Amino acid sequence: MSTATGKQYAFENIPSIKAKTLRINLNSNIYGTFAEIGAGQETARQFFRAGGASGTIAKAMSAYDKSFSDAVYGIEEDGRYVTQSRLKKMLAHEMHLVEERISRENNPDYLFFSFANTVATIDFSKRYKGHGWIGIRFQLDPKQKEYDEIVLHIRFKQNEARLQQETLGTLGVNLIYGAFFKYNKPKKLLKYLYDHIDKDTIEIDMVNFTGPHFKEVDNRLMSLQLIRNDMTDAVMFGPDGNNLLPASLLYKKNILALRGSFRPVTKVNMDMFQKSYDIFIREQTVEYENTIVIFEITLSNLKASGEIDEQDFMDRAELLSSLGHTVMISKFQEYYKLVEYFNNYTKAKIGLTMGVNNLVDVFDEKYYRDLSGGILEAFGKLFFKDLKVYLYPMKDVNTGQVMTSNNVKVHPRMKELYKFFKYNGKVMDIIDYDPDIMHIFSRDVLKRIINAEEGWEEMIPEGIADIIKEKRLFTRKVLKEKEEA
Repeated sequence: MSTATGKQYAFENIPSIKAKTLRINLNSNIYGTFAEIGAGQETARQFFRAGGASGTIAKAMSAYDKSFSDAVYGIEEDGRYVTQSRLKKMLAHEMHLVEERISRENNPDYLFFSFANTVATIDFSKRYKGHGWIGIRFQLDPKQKEYDEIVLHIRFKQNEARLQQETLGTLGVNLIYGAFFKYNKPKKLLKYLYDHIDKDTIEIDMVNFTGPHFKEVDNRLMSLQLIRNDMTDAVMFGPDGNNLLPASLLYKKNILALRGSFRPVTKVNMDMFQKSYDIFIREQTVEYENTIVIFEITLSNLKASGEIDEQDFMDRAELLSSLGHTVMISKFQEYYKLVEYFNNYTKAKIGLTMGVNNLVDVFDEKYYRDLSGGILEAFGKLFFKDLKVYLYPMKDVNTGQVMTSNNVKVHPRMKELYKFFKYNGKVMDIIDYDPDIMHIFSRDVLKRIINAEEGWEEMIPEGIADIIKEKRLFTRKVLKEKEEA
């Protein structure tokens, strides 16, 4: 059996798409509707083809015409139809009809579901490859009052509409099958979405699980799985812990990004953020209402101590969320790749807040050896016309000298290139920094927390120490090992 990567899952037999649809069709209790907009009735077709669908499909519809769709699901004020809000309206409307029209008295064991997608496939120019929202609202118990729900966003990579439609139909089957038979293993459910689909054909860049059977699911952790499983390059989540669609959040926005380990977040991190934000927001082309701040962590940073420690990741996310920040996890080790990603969604101003040591790394040629144009190609992508670096100083622990853009030491071959960007205003020093906190480093704070040393509380933002102590962040694994020893 083929899988998402063309290999077999170890010790597993992956059922065919027909086998999956048949298992659902032959279950006399699973009953619901299909509503698909924009790419045909590709998922419903799979169920009709498999046979036995009469006991499963209450209705299958495709409202292509916008006027007709508006009459069914309501008018979209912004004129956009491939949106999460449209999908939610579809799921709610169709489920309401099922409840209204199917007697519970006559069908006490029915497990209701509504499956929906709203999709735009590739256009004639082939420049826009298309994307879509897919979701299912469902019951796992007929007495269940509150429904479970899985919603995800996809981006097509194929260059032919027919192929995109076929992929969409397969993904829809995998989602419905996963909802009913793999709901108790959400991490595996995500992997199974790619059954019989090559990963280079479709990208899943957002997923949210909600409902009574997913109360223990942290959607931030599900976001991490998308990155770990090579389903996407970057994910984002908000202070409430729910995953966000990067494209929607970044679209035409001014972006200020701060990269770090945040293990844990320190007073230095917050000073870097606040001081650079104060400068950024005063830039002539930046509007307060159209600006977003992102705290970004690279996947390589999460792997700093070997394999990804999910609890360690959750501890960092917990603190950043408690401070009200939007977090991004990305696979972009190099800054130019991060900027290139942002440029997919905005042409507005971009600011990067970084420390002196990060700037030195940016001017290190070894990071650009895989590029045919080397460092010049990377810098062409990084220092485009509306990007600026806000540089936070660093104190040399040996000499006590404060390092800024004026005395930073880059490789001799890079000096002239550095001067070019420096004198063209692409690098700006943060001068109103707090000199009393320059000795603080996340790694030192973490070491003190793990070793139960004193004084670390003063090194982190107000209120964060209480959260770390109350929830035993960064120490649970150590304490467990000590107890077992």
